[in-house]
Amino acid sequence: MISNIKLKKLNNGIALIIIDEPQTYNALSFKNLNDLIITFKKLDKDKNIKVIIVEGAGKGFSAGHNLKEVKSLKKKNKYQKLFNLCSKLMLQIVEGKKPVIAKVHGAAFAAGCQLVASCDLAYSANDAVFATPGVNIGLFCSTPMVAVSRKINRKTMMQMLLTGEPIKADYAKQIGLINNCYPKKKLDKEVLKIAKLIASKSNLTIKIGKEAFYKQLELPLRKAYSYTSKMMTMNMMAMDAKEGISAFLEKRKPVWKNK
Repeated sequence: MISNIKLKKLNNGIALIIIDEPQTYNALSFKNLNDLIITFKKLDKDKNIKVIIVEGAGKGFSAGHNLKEVKSLKKKNKYQKLFNLCSKLMLQIVEGKKPVIAKVHGAAFAAGCQLVASCDLAYSANDAVFATPGVNIGLFCSTPMVAVSRKINRKTMMQMLLTGEPIKADYAKQIGLINNCYPKKKLDKEVLKIAKLIASKSNLTIKIGKEAFYKQLELPLRKAYSYTSKMMTMNMMAMDAKEGISAFLEKRKPVWKNK
């Protein structure tokens, strides 16, 4: 069966995942969710890949779940399976070893907005819009709010959830949902610039840091410091940390071994 998830391996250890089903506005159907999970897992194991970019084909990023598919499921266990699968994708992105960047144009709605929020970084075109509009169809965006509420403050989140109204890219940047927004013509260039910069760092250091970042967020302050002190100690024992410090002191570029 043909997959709507396209994978391109660019230069400098950068991979591009494209959700390529513009006829459904890149809906996160059962099949697309499964294929995305498989693709992310595959890239996580690929030692040559350092950074992952995800984008949508056609007019926009993703409209979220395919409502025609959702309506056809009818049974409780099938709904549960769909929402569990979507959660599995978001966890794969957060818990994966590689930094993931969302490159957004057009609309990122509901689970599409959840996907943006789940990525480590997010950049958009100036005309992009974001929403958790489930309330408009009687289906509150409960799973999308898990990811989005961990990026923005509570009052702003509740306004998005309770009104279902979309927000523009400049406001999404202001509230911390995305890192930055650019004219559409500049988006590719700016995202690649960030991806190349991250890819130039030690893979091992990035992996340790990403894992530590998300874990410490969920810990009380005292435990967070205890945990991150252990992580920094482990990091310091790595060859790359010793190389990086030596290179800095010797005023030269480090040569990473990713060990």
